[in-house]
Amino acid sequence: TPKGIVVHSTGANNPYLRRYVQPDDGILGKNPYDNDWNRPGLDVCVNAFIGLDKNKQIQCYQTLPWNMRPWGVGSGKNGSYNDTHIQFEICEDDLTDAAYCKEAFELAAELCAKLCSEFDIKESQIVSHHEAYQRGFGSGHTDPDNWWPKHGLSMDKLRARVQALLAAESPAVTDQMYRIRLRWDDAKSQIGAYRNLEYAKADCKPGYTVYDK
Repeated sequence: TPKGIVVHSTGANNPYLRRYVQPDDGILGKNPYDNDWNRPGLDVCVNAFIGLDKNKQIQCYQTLPWNMRPWGVGSGKNGSYNDTHIQFEICEDDLTDAAYCKEAFELAAELCAKLCSEFDIKESQIVSHHEAYQRGFGSGHTDPDNWWPKHGLSMDKLRARVQALLAAESPAVTDQMYRIRLRWDDAKSQIGAYRNLEYAKADCKPGYTVYDK
């Protein structure tokens, strides 16, 4: 049962989802280097990614069920938030595009609000990878605190935005969440995308959409 959320950013100058999420569904675009995260032998996977599709539109792709343990934050002296927290990555650019940063931040807030509502998670349990490390539940990374302050943003502002969305019962918490696209495999692999459309539809929760691409 998820107890919190860890927000990551990728630490690489590549804002495109196709770098991490494959196969191409016609929206993502093809990763020509075949170095995405949907490959055997990678001990890493988070529950979702936020970034740009091939048309430079911001999207959120879900890559694991929300209640499946991710491999994202490592561990610290007190253990690991891999055991308790939903985790998602935001694809970084070169950290200079304020508009992209703010749009990604807003979609992250919408996603967090949705998850807080669905799993009864308190805003105080939304942390960055950096904060997870500071609390002793993650490895020594600084994301996304290395990025957001350059554009006047912070984790405190994210938590405040999530609180505002929840308090207002904003449509962003419900109707707007069609922006999350299902791209997970069966529970045995922890990595991948559905290959069988009917299986995906059967497992899809109400309010979500399986894209037939």
